[in-house]
Amino acid sequence: MADRAPLIDIEKLCVGFRGRSGAMLPVLHEVDLAVCRGESVGIVGESGSGKSTLALAAMGYLRHGLARLDGAARFDGQDMFSLDAPRLARIRGGKLGLIPQNSGQALTPTQRIGTQIAESLRLHCDHDPATHRARACELLAQVRLPDPETILTRYPHELSGGQQQRVAIAMALAGEPDALLLDEPTTGLDVTTQAHILKLLRELASTRDMAMVYVSHDLGVIAQVCDRVHVLYAGETVLTGPARAVLRTPAHPYAAALLAAIPRLGDDTLPRALDGRPPTPDMPRTGCAFAPRCTLATDDCRAARPTMAETPGGQHARCLYPERVAPLAAPDSAAPEPAPDGAPLLGLDALSVRYDSPSLLARLRGTPRPPATVEGITLDLRRGETLGLVGESGSGKSTILRATAGLLPPASGRIALADGTDLATSAEHRRPETLRRIQMIFQNPDESLNPRQTVGEILAQPLRLYFGLRGQPCRDRATELLDTVRLGAHYLDRLPGQLSGGEKQRVAVARAFAAGPEAVLCDEITSALDVSVQAAVLELLNNLKARHGTGFVFVSHDLTVVRALSDRVAVLYQGRICEQGPTEAVFAPPHHPYTNVLLGAVLAPDPDHAPRLLAEDATELAPPARGCPFQRRCPVKRGAICDTDTPPARETATGHIIRCHIPLEELRAQAG
Repeated sequence: MADRAPLIDIEKLCVGFRGRSGAMLPVLHEVDLAVCRGESVGIVGESGSGKSTLALAAMGYLRHGLARLDGAARFDGQDMFSLDAPRLARIRGGKLGLIPQNSGQALTPTQRIGTQIAESLRLHCDHDPATHRARACELLAQVRLPDPETILTRYPHELSGGQQQRVAIAMALAGEPDALLLDEPTTGLDVTTQAHILKLLRELASTRDMAMVYVSHDLGVIAQVCDRVHVLYAGETVLTGPARAVLRTPAHPYAAALLAAIPRLGDDTLPRALDGRPPTPDMPRTGCAFAPRCTLATDDCRAARPTMAETPGGQHARCLYPERVAPLAAPDSAAPEPAPDGAPLLGLDALSVRYDSPSLLARLRGTPRPPATVEGITLDLRRGETLGLVGESGSGKSTILRATAGLLPPASGRIALADGTDLATSAEHRRPETLRRIQMIFQNPDESLNPRQTVGEILAQPLRLYFGLRGQPCRDRATELLDTVRLGAHYLDRLPGQLSGGEKQRVAVARAFAAGPEAVLCDEITSALDVSVQAAVLELLNNLKARHGTGFVFVSHDLTVVRALSDRVAVLYQGRICEQGPTEAVFAPPHHPYTNVLLGAVLAPDPDHAPRLLAEDATELAPPARGCPFQRRCPVKRGAICDTDTPPARETATGHIIRCHIPLEELRAQAG
């Protein structure tokens, strides 16, 4: 698209903040980015590399404390940093849309979804107000949300994280933009919804001739939707080029290391994180910024900063030795610690959870209640093991964790400790020692981080409450926790608003570990992390499991991560367990038809890999009243028996249980 004028044009942009010494410290160093209509460009790199700062700068927006030091950011020829507020408001949300990493930042918690979409239509479109509701339903259907009419009446907290993210995408599309900035747009989405959303975004880019900028740590997403890739490291571009070339034969060792840190579906080993950490903004720069972590670095690399130079294959790399990158071997992988035959730590027995609250009139009339959101969940967690919970958005994974943590009251069933003691259904009624023993890490780190407290103050709370630490010993322990999650002491005095999404998630992980828990409930804790930090966190969980016998319930949409970390896996659909067993057994045939759908939609960092969409998205929010919960979408449905009869539990010799009417041998033949 060299003959077309770029719609988004960032030139030699430098952004920084004022340090304690009074000097301006850069976080973006002379970054260039040009995106034409109909083109999709991916920005990748570790957390804190400047990806989101660069994308937001395209809107003429910088986070509090940041300032433009030099360079320009233009949209359709207009300098975004020179426009007044009214002109910026007309562009933002209209011709230039943003899908934020945290969908909560785009949704008002006190307004219904329909009201919020109608506001976007009123501000940025010329539609007749009488058509707003129909248009809102159309937008929700476009992003494959089930039952749009019902979604319009709900508040954000009544939706799962993935459903909230899809609403945020619909709101961004409401203004009929010419360009979209997508900051981790699929972070909260399950594999099947992600595949459908990426297909939708590709179609939008093509049919509307839209320019799209994707910020993502998920290289599988980048491979599916992007024409070109920009790799950022420590605030500067180190590699650009066609997506196929960058992802298959990267001409920079940093990009090669990122690819090597990705877990693969066919590999049950834990990936190794990159050694070391990126330089902080206040560190003096001499030579290549990546040299301290690079296995190819020489004295020449440390002496002078390399310039961007073209390499074979159309890539431009900031490296003196791009020809040496291809033969680099992937870092050694670590096998997950085998789960000991540990004693039970925590147990759920026939747990059911409901969100509906029938009115008095409905009770008097005897109106039947809809099926429970989560029903009949029986699981146990043993010491020193990881139990993975997988399933699409809305399958009840987070609901199970919240009920276990005492944040949601169960409708029926038991939650008990190893000694048989029933846990109070509300966290408010649990003893402090019980709270210490069971910690939860939320999908959205903002739910557990006080925006008015520094990172040091946040970590000090559990250290004071459970261990009585104060003063320098407390600060030293907080520093150790930050080092464990690949941050450092220089983060202690920062506020959550000064951190990237991935950095905030790492602080939330450190806060949970500060209590020295016996069981940790992990709700999508790696979804906002780049691949290197993700590998470090997975290694951390594995080590804690081995050293302290910590048990983990690990909820994730990412089946590759679940396979690498978990000892046992349970697959949920609409609040019911359809398959469970040892990890190796669940990921090998035979599969439940629903598990087969999930596995087919898994992405890989290869532009030629196409996910297999074996079933449509769910069209109903509530599970069926009887029969198999997957009956409406099953690609191999057996007929009326699936609609009327509860599937039998078929068990293999390895303890692998599949609840399906189809015999195991037929399921084995259908897999793959």
